[in-house]
Amino acid sequence: MNIEGKEYRTIWFDEKNQAVKIIDQTKLPHQFIIKDLKTVKDAINAIKVMEVRGAPLIGGTAAYGIVLAIMEKNDPNFIKKSSEELIQSRPTAINLKWAVDRMMKKLTGVNNNELLKVALDEAKEICEEDIKFCENIGLNGLKIIEEIYNKKKDTVNILTHCNAGWLATINWGTATSPIYHAHKKGIPVHVWVDETRPRNQGSNLTSYELNEEGVSNTIIADNTGGILMQRGEVDMCIVGTDRTLSTGDVVNKIGTYLKALAAHDNKVPFYVALPSSTIDWDIKDFKDIPIEERNSEELSHVEGLDENNNVKKVLIYPKKSRAMNLAFDITPAKYITGLITEKGICDASKEGLGKLFK
Repeated sequence: MNIEGKEYRTIWFDEKNQAVKIIDQTKLPHQFIIKDLKTVKDAINAIKVMEVRGAPLIGGTAAYGIVLAIMEKNDPNFIKKSSEELIQSRPTAINLKWAVDRMMKKLTGVNNNELLKVALDEAKEICEEDIKFCENIGLNGLKIIEEIYNKKKDTVNILTHCNAGWLATINWGTATSPIYHAHKKGIPVHVWVDETRPRNQGSNLTSYELNEEGVSNTIIADNTGGILMQRGEVDMCIVGTDRTLSTGDVVNKIGTYLKALAAHDNKVPFYVALPSSTIDWDIKDFKDIPIEERNSEELSHVEGLDENNNVKKVLIYPKKSRAMNLAFDITPAKYITGLITEKGICDASKEGLGKLFK
């Protein structure tokens, strides 16, 4: 996708410098910085502090983390320990564990002198696969937008939450992929972008990438979506997901559940876009999902440009106040109109997913 007219992916391997390159998302939207990851610790830190974020991109980064571990020390014990540390770096997004498990399985029985090549090829394949999945998610979701446009014959207003854009994947995005495909096809779309506290991934990332792609968008406070739905100013919602159970229940950025409730009350279609790598086929009860609780400073402090165009972090809470920062919530399947996957659209249910994924 584009930044200032130049095409980028969110992660790639630099053969010349033998390093993994990422876009440091903690610096967006005010600074565009490409950063090198040279050790497995670099990859773990990038995931923890959210220099990379979004379930598919975390998975891609974890895969390259195994590559970096091999480059650092081609020793079975070190590689195994590194894989465990990568999995623990963020507990909720299932893609991370999925990618690490896939890498370790691929490396089983491989000779030491071939280990790096096999690992690098597999990490690249994981990323290429995600790009194709996200492109197909877009083509499948495009049909929904086309259907609304053919009835309405006017701009299709779409509400999304957090950033499930190309910055959260390797390319295209999940929730944004249908939007980008509609835009490229000439269908007029407008996106209501939730600011998405804390960290403001909607305003800092989703609006940023939509601007770069020339897609009309408006940033709103997180709680504005409800009244827009009541007014009939939202035609559909599309969100991403960090983990989707085989039952159709969805774990996503905190606030997704409330959007789904508002959509249900106002009869607004609520879709979740995801690649199959985000499906958790093992956990059956959403109460068993580990919900990450992050540093309260993400709530109490905000970053922005001061009057001299310098990035500054400021405290916005009373100094003695405490804060609780749960990163995700759970949206029950009954509030979800459908799941948009690389294989098609299905009901958010065991039966629906079972028809697409045997």
